[in-house]
Amino acid sequence: LQLVESGGGLVHIGGSLRLSCVASGSPSDYYHIGWFRQAPGKEREEVSCINARDGNTYYADAVKGRFTISRDNAKNMVYLQMNNLKSEDSAVYYCVTDRRGGWDSRPCRYVDDWGKGTLVTVSA
Repeated sequence: LQLVESGGGLVHIGGSLRLSCVASGSPSDYYHIGWFRQAPGKEREEVSCINARDGNTYYADAVKGRFTISRDNAKNMVYLQMNNLKSEDSAVYYCVTDRRGGWDSRPCRYVDDWGKGTLVTVSA
């Protein structure tokens, strides 16, 4: 399964960006799809994931209330709307899929596929 991200860039603190990811194949190939990120010198961390069937979502505490994940199964795409961006949101954002977790597991409990990432830089 191939994942291609887009939408990263440079934005000021308090600004907004919308990331997009298109997946090859079909939504039936995975249970969950979403986003991880990795900042310089830090480990990758889960940001948000969504169940491809029922839309159940997961958000990391650091982004709750600011980020919104959505999906378009017809286009096999997932989006991450990021509002009120902070400097600590600067990172490479990766699109991921979970093909093992099952419909009832927490979204992105497992990660099986990674995109190449898109860079988000939030500056003062």
